[in-house]
Amino acid sequence: MKSIEYYLRLPYKMEIVEDMEEGGYVASFPELPGCITCAETIVEAAENAEEARKEWIHAAYERGIAIPEPDTVNAYSGKKRMHTVVN
Repeated sequence: MKSIEYYLRLPYKMEIVEDMEEGGYVASFPELPGCITCAETIVEAAENAEEARKEWIHAAYERGIAIPEPDTVNAYSGKKRMHTVVN
């Protein structure tokens, strides 16, 4: 297993969508199963998501659970983009 610092530096894709039923926004990292959070604003959702990503990686690492690497690890520019899906 690689170091925890290695996984924390990887550029995982963040998705933020508007929660049409409850209000606010839901943020997740599709490559990290179950890594999901929510907030009232997009900015808060992004901040919460970064914290959730770090906690998810720490927990998986400590338990010896395989941590997937991003599909785009070689192609990703490192730029974070946020978008909302409106139904």
